[in-house]
Amino acid sequence: MIALFLSPFYIIGNIYICVRALQWFSACSEQTSRLGFRLFFIVLYSLLALSIGLAFILPRSNIQRIFACIGSYWLGILLYTILVLGVAECLRLFLHFTRFVPEEFLASRKTFAAVGFACIIVIAFFCIWGVISAVRVHSTSYDITIDKDGGKLDELNIALAADLHLGYTVGPKMMRQMVEKINTQNPDIVLIAGDIFDNDYDAMRKPEELIQILSQIHSKYGIYAVYGNHDTDEKILAGFTFPSKKKKASDPRMDDFLNRAGIQLITEETLLIDNSFYLVGRADEERPGRGVDVRKTPQEIMDELDSSKPVIVMEHEPKFLQEIDDAGIDLHLCGHTHDGQTFPTNFLCRLIWENPAGYLRKDHMQSIVTSGVGLFGPNMRVGTKSEVVNIKVHFR
Repeated sequence: MIALFLSPFYIIGNIYICVRALQWFSACSEQTSRLGFRLFFIVLYSLLALSIGLAFILPRSNIQRIFACIGSYWLGILLYTILVLGVAECLRLFLHFTRFVPEEFLASRKTFAAVGFACIIVIAFFCIWGVISAVRVHSTSYDITIDKDGGKLDELNIALAADLHLGYTVGPKMMRQMVEKINTQNPDIVLIAGDIFDNDYDAMRKPEELIQILSQIHSKYGIYAVYGNHDTDEKILAGFTFPSKKKKASDPRMDDFLNRAGIQLITEETLLIDNSFYLVGRADEERPGRGVDVRKTPQEIMDELDSSKPVIVMEHEPKFLQEIDDAGIDLHLCGHTHDGQTFPTNFLCRLIWENPAGYLRKDHMQSIVTSGVGLFGPNMRVGTKSEVVNIKVHFR
């Protein structure tokens, strides 16, 4: 990712956008052709383009926090600017070579100004839609049956959340919505499937307030969580982390945060809840941490359990679904994908994951992947939703 942001592609792309913007201003008004305006715009654009890198290299401060927040919005704006301008350029070239319209019309100042204005409207539409969608938490419900004896239970009401990404852009407001959605479901058990933090513990502005909000979650059997790939103490750039030979570890304050919020972390642990069903918490496949070098395989997990009881496995990433099904696990709960978070990556997400989001049944095993509550990278959601999942499980 460092190479990406310092690469010629990023530099050339931003130069292209900046030049096109200055050309559009000139087409709209000759006043914007003056040197003073051009210098002002170039400096302003450069700050936006560099905000991500500045937030990464600056020491922690209010200025660094401002650049981090600006950068999260800039990523989304840049994405849709590139997409819209790319479509406009392709259309222009198509009309130029096919000569469906006169060349004089295509090259005219008024046409350039009108097309630029239309591009701005489309970009603004996607960005406003994305920002509004990003801060609204929805509820999604699933009704499933596990063909096993639930012991004392005829049914189990699960609240599933994931990918809170507590940090620069996700804070108390979003968490209040999440807690309200969870408590409205009156869950028997609450599960949080990783990426609770956004790498940097100090990115949270009000950790004490967040602890107080999360401690208001109510459930019969408690709140359980596993860590994800972002629950580690490391630098983050544009939502991404860096390959490293150094072993990743969570900030000790993260563990303390969860403990004080009443959330029990289960890493490579198996709990028998109310002598009725098993809950298994797996370490993250990419960054297991917490002293875990090698995760148990699904079959090794099942070899230690009474397979006549329902088995629910929670982990961060929805990988190896066939292996999980073959082992005889009943319900697999994950997050991580964000369902792609923004258009068009939500469609690309379906090419990567067997279950990118929602419900999937594989023979005996049932998989549910939540699109998550919070955000990584762009502070936008387009074509996806922030959600808390309610799963009503019926036993035989």
